[in-house]
Amino acid sequence: IQIAFREVSDALARRGTIVEQARATELLSAAALDTFQLTEARYRGGIDTFLSSLDAQRSLYSAQRTLVQTRLIAAGNLVTLYRTLGGDQTLDATDRGPVPRTPDTPRVNP
Repeated sequence: IQIAFREVSDALARRGTIVEQARATELLSAAALDTFQLTEARYRGGIDTFLSSLDAQRSLYSAQRTLVQTRLIAAGNLVTLYRTLGGDQTLDATDRGPVPRTPDTPRVNP
């Protein structure tokens, strides 16, 4: 029982860290988008070089990739948390969350 409590505690602690990291990554991605848009406008206006625009675009793509990776980690953490809480592995996902599957319930494939 102590192992189960420790696993749940670890998953919850990790969840808090992941949520903070996701928020920071979202802010970074938004800032990178703003920078790219401003740099692109400056380039089109003849004020800045194309290299600056490309560099801002590279930074934007990097921030977006990091955001996707963070969201993937968050989803994996939710699965871990659900399993440590004794989640049933015979559930199907829907738009409103998991639904128990019975023999007469059709399988949902997203």
